[in-house]
Amino acid sequence: MNLRERGFEKEFEFITSRSSGAGGQHVNKTNSKVELRFDINSSKTLLNDEKILLKGKLAHRINKEGILQIVTQEERSQVRNKKICIDKFYLLIEKALTKQKKRKKTKPSFSSIFKRFGKKEKTV
Repeated sequence: MNLRERGFEKEFEFITSRSSGAGGQHVNKTNSKVELRFDINSSKTLLNDEKILLKGKLAHRINKEGILQIVTQEERSQVRNKKICIDKFYLLIEKALTKQKKRKKTKPSFSSIFKRFGKKEKTV
């Protein structure tokens, strides 16, 4: 599933502001902190099932209006922070939309049980 080909970029909204932290005079002049906003409710590229799944799995990152927010201020360049935000977005969405495999119940092997009891005898 390649999410980058679906065209999410049309629905991104970017907000820039001054980055916090050290950096000298450069920090005081440039808006290098980037916030990516993506409205899940009004998205045309997501299916309804995907919207429900994302709202459940990414609830801690979504505000009351249904907007997913990703903030980056790692780099001193606004362009690089924008790219990092986009990469984080795709990683989040991809991870949330992948289905987890069901766990298969297994029993420990005879040799592993035997080793465990052997270690218990040595310590006593």
